[in-house]
Amino acid sequence: MATPDPYALRFPVIALVTSAGGLDALTQVLAPLSADLPAAVIVAQHLSPDRTSRLTGILRNRTALRVRHAVDGHELVPGTVLVAPAARHLLVTSEARIGLLDTGALPPARPSADLLLATLAVTCGPRAMAVVLTDGGTDGQAGIRAISHCGGTVFAQSEVTSEHFGMPGAAIATGLVHDVLALPDIADAIQAHVRRR
Repeated sequence: MATPDPYALRFPVIALVTSAGGLDALTQVLAPLSADLPAAVIVAQHLSPDRTSRLTGILRNRTALRVRHAVDGHELVPGTVLVAPAARHLLVTSEARIGLLDTGALPPARPSADLLLATLAVTCGPRAMAVVLTDGGTDGQAGIRAISHCGGTVFAQSEVTSEHFGMPGAAIATGLVHDVLALPDIADAIQAHVRRR
């Protein structure tokens, strides 16, 4: 008798985590992805809680995927990109929906890659993918360990194509990254991976 699938989602979920230099990196990853991508995408870029983010509107004009500002309770849907708002941490809940938390006055990095990836790992298991893009910090190491522990996949941007190599380098240092990819190769790797799931 087959073991029941314990995960709420039946399609892959890709978390793109970044900060400094992230707009160009996100554009190069999202622009080639087809509108019928059989995966949901979450974007978490570190943002100042004091500034209004225009990231959703910018990305909407640079990809065929539907791009929406993430709202508490939002459902994850294939072919849709949900962008974490400034001053909120974004979680994936046990109902496979978005949960938003106020960040408070102090770091960790906002929105936190670690919180996003850890909750993605436990709710999506082997269907979770983390893609670590350019940033000067180290946010995401704990989340990557969670993704790996639950059977998910981790890609990291290569040093030569990263504007800042802190976060990709920290990801690679865990020894749990499946592929280190040049920025122009990441979109093809994502599409190939999700179509095998």
